[in-house]
Amino acid sequence: MQDRKSPVFVAATCNNVTVLPPELIRKGRFDELFFVDLPNQAERKQIFSIQLTKRKRNPPDFDLETVAQAAKGYSGAEIDAAVQGALYASYSEKKPLTTQSLIDALSQTVPLSTTRSEEIAALREWAKTRAVRASAQDPKNSSS
Repeated sequence: MQDRKSPVFVAATCNNVTVLPPELIRKGRFDELFFVDLPNQAERKQIFSIQLTKRKRNPPDFDLETVAQAAKGYSGAEIDAAVQGALYASYSEKKPLTTQSLIDALSQTVPLSTTRSEEIAALREWAKTRAVRASAQDPKNSSS
């Protein structure tokens, strides 16, 4: 990859960079290593807004601040699954989707940040001095 002559942008992802051989992550292979942490409060709000819009719901009809706070430690995929679960539950109960139904769906899931907390903490520690954060830490409600 370091020998590329044409203007090509190469990106790769890895869930656990610590298992990669060093020759893959040395400078020159990739210009930079970025650490993508779990979404912060603002990012979770945005994910909920996207997922609700995708399902033809109006995000301003929901208290996204409260729902995003309830989803602290959840990944984007887990938030997506919670929205889907809340829709199924609301449909089966013949009730409209509400902020509370989203919170209830979240409470039925144990996020990976809980079940794999030690591994996530180790990756965060590794990334502190070895990678560039992909997004700014939320000053009032960090995802950690």
